[in-house]
Amino acid sequence: MEEDNIAVGLDIGTTKIVAMIGRKNEYGKVEILGIGRTKSLGVHRGVVNNITQTIQSIQQAVQQAEANSGIEVEGVTVGIAGQHIRSLQHSDYITRNDVEEVIEDEDIDNLCNQVHKLVMLPGEEIIHVLPQEYKVDGQSEIMEPRGMSGGRLEANFHVVVGQISSIRNIGRCVKNSGLELNGMTLEPLASANSVLSQEEKEAGVALIDIGGGTTDLAIFKDGIIRHTAVIPLGGNAITEDIKEGCSIIEKQAELLKVKFGSAWPGENKENEIVSIPGLRGRDPKEISLKNLSKVIHYRAVEIIDQVYLEIKNYGHEEQKKKLIAGIVITGGGAQLKHLKQLVEYVTGMDTRVGYPNEYLAGETDKEIASPLYATAVGLVMDGLERKVFEKEEREQAEEEHVGVNAEQPEETTADHNTEGKDDSHEKSPIPEQPNQPARPSRNVVEKWFDKLKEFLDNAE
Repeated sequence: MEEDNIAVGLDIGTTKIVAMIGRKNEYGKVEILGIGRTKSLGVHRGVVNNITQTIQSIQQAVQQAEANSGIEVEGVTVGIAGQHIRSLQHSDYITRNDVEEVIEDEDIDNLCNQVHKLVMLPGEEIIHVLPQEYKVDGQSEIMEPRGMSGGRLEANFHVVVGQISSIRNIGRCVKNSGLELNGMTLEPLASANSVLSQEEKEAGVALIDIGGGTTDLAIFKDGIIRHTAVIPLGGNAITEDIKEGCSIIEKQAELLKVKFGSAWPGENKENEIVSIPGLRGRDPKEISLKNLSKVIHYRAVEIIDQVYLEIKNYGHEEQKKKLIAGIVITGGGAQLKHLKQLVEYVTGMDTRVGYPNEYLAGETDKEIASPLYATAVGLVMDGLERKVFEKEEREQAEEEHVGVNAEQPEETTADHNTEGKDDSHEKSPIPEQPNQPARPSRNVVEKWFDKLKEFLDNAE
């Protein structure tokens, strides 16, 4: 049985599926209790193309995680990625009826819901509506409008869009694996939460998550997400190039890349050679490490160029939008030798490799604190935050319920002179404090997620 303070992240990638069980310890750090990892079958470039195989891979990963932790998994937080994801900037506003009334959650929800009415391409649906900054009656650069007065509430939004059929297929795979769908998060956002510090997000940083089938980009500035993109190239494209260029099978190409691969051809001498066993009694094949590095280099440069184009599209070259903290690379592809140096060379930006160890408990296994598991750790963190929020909502609802029960007998006595008043109900409810900062609203993503769950339930 899952406890209230335990969450499960499910990273459905192109090359691997990871189920990770974690909880928050007394120091607020994430303690990983169990992990399951299986080869991903049925996923291509982040999109499910074989439901049956994907279900089998999910079940195997979850069973491994359960065996490692001794905890039965019921619900998961799953990541959304894939080449169908795109993003756009949008501005919108609402006119409020009562100028004197302060801006509340309801007004912000109305503004976000208005963005959801944007007309998308056929088959597309808005996944995330992320407010950038607000304007109230023309006053700009407002980060928190709740509690302010004004007639016109405006906001700039970062809108993430995806193919609804691809997202529903992920949902179906999770449900048919016998799991509850607790939440969905965009994978670049999950990875960013696990490897970036708040200081980096404030200064301006580009997170590049190099996966097997896709490379995800998330750009932060002033603590806010500014741009997201998914490039349909990843580590598998490099493996494919090695396979074709060296005329070897995929398994050997992957091993070559991991053990001897380098993104910088100058590192290898001409006479460095590795021998690959031949197939079915054939002679071994000798491969020059310099040639191997050249093959890797050309594809790695192509991926970096496409990412850098997205960074320039965001406006990094403008002084106001400059990314002072540079680039953070993570994901399985970030483990490629000399990739950090190549990214710095191509972009001219400071670069570091992102490890998800900052938010993990001290005794965590070193293997888990690898860039390979950045997304899974981020999904666990997201699931834990979701559980805390749900717990707070439950407690608040209970408090309100108790308050109403405490108030009811007094009202009855005053209005109807009912006899038998119980002294134990004389405690007055907590007075309302309208000037208190508002609680975070149940955002539009959650409402969209509820609609998705309803669709999946009806499709059973």
